[in-house]
Amino acid sequence: MMYYLIALAVLMLIGVLLRIGPLFNLVYFLFAVLVVSYFWVKLTAQKISTQRNMLSHALFGEKVTVKATILNTSWLPIPWLEIHESLPVELISPANYVEAIRLDAYAQHELRYTLTCQKRGYFMIGPLWLRTGDLHGIQSVRLDGTPAQSMIVYPRILPLGALGLPTRSPLVALPARHPLFDDPARVTGVREYQSGDSPRRIHWPATARTRQLLVKQYEPAISRDTLICLNLNRDEYDSDYLEAIELGIVVAASIATHIISKERLGVGLLTEGRDARSQQQTQVFLPPRRENAHLMSLLETLACMQSTSNTRPFPQLLRQTTLRLGWGATIAIITSNEDEALFDTLASLQRSGFAVALILIRPPFANDQRQQHAVRLGINVYRVWHERDMEKWR
Repeated sequence: MMYYLIALAVLMLIGVLLRIGPLFNLVYFLFAVLVVSYFWVKLTAQKISTQRNMLSHALFGEKVTVKATILNTSWLPIPWLEIHESLPVELISPANYVEAIRLDAYAQHELRYTLTCQKRGYFMIGPLWLRTGDLHGIQSVRLDGTPAQSMIVYPRILPLGALGLPTRSPLVALPARHPLFDDPARVTGVREYQSGDSPRRIHWPATARTRQLLVKQYEPAISRDTLICLNLNRDEYDSDYLEAIELGIVVAASIATHIISKERLGVGLLTEGRDARSQQQTQVFLPPRRENAHLMSLLETLACMQSTSNTRPFPQLLRQTTLRLGWGATIAIITSNEDEALFDTLASLQRSGFAVALILIRPPFANDQRQQHAVRLGINVYRVWHERDMEKWR
């Protein structure tokens, strides 16, 4: 705008020196246009409001529609409005949304776009900012709209049938269809009679109503817990650690979801890495619980954790944290490379009364002496490098 004022001053000076009357009229007219444009932009810019509606959490593979609303609450129309929205390149391409519109008085405009959640993680949507000005292009101003909002995409979850984990798996929370002990004071429902059920479990009122033999289901008085230990130390992975760690997170999320959703037993999580929410290295220990809210918290943690380096060795982390577990719990360890320090830790955990399962995210080898060493220790070892490899866990 300063350049236009300088140009008007030059024209006024020329008109005075050369005594050109019509030039004064032109200067007056252009100055009036400049003043009207200035106040027009100032008034309308103060009357623009924005709002973004979106989900804060999404499942892997889900398509999320984001809607942003721009409202002009002024009695003056906006001749042009440029809209910019910054977006994560992992969820949409290109990584920005740009649109130019004209907004009438008391009108609103909605912009919509779809995010394809094909990558787990913690993403920022926005910020949304605007740029507007007068019709002649004399003045423009940038406006801050809606600030950035976070969205968490949960890891991919495979059904346990696809994982192929057997019921005799060392993952103790998975195998038994019946709990260790039942509490007859807490009836959770009824089911059809099966061969071997005690006659004391028969629910006679329900059997009479349905004319079908039904037995009571009790809430377990003692249940078995599972702690999933996920190694995110990239120094203990091979060169293609990113793919291996992502697959490990898929395995951890799938096992946790099945145990809580299907088996109704407790699951916890132990890991150490960089939390995308705080941008800091964090040790995470979630004690085993079986509520659905706990499952969502566990999946959210897996979605936000990133691999890191220069952390404490994974066996040391296991020894220090598993001291907080109750006797008889199951420890499912997900890592890539096994060594003597890890085997010593696993043997120590077994001697302490824990059931141990070792899930190695690495290509299988025909002759692996270390795996034979694990078998001699009574440790079941599962290897997976592709998701289809999980079907071989039988």
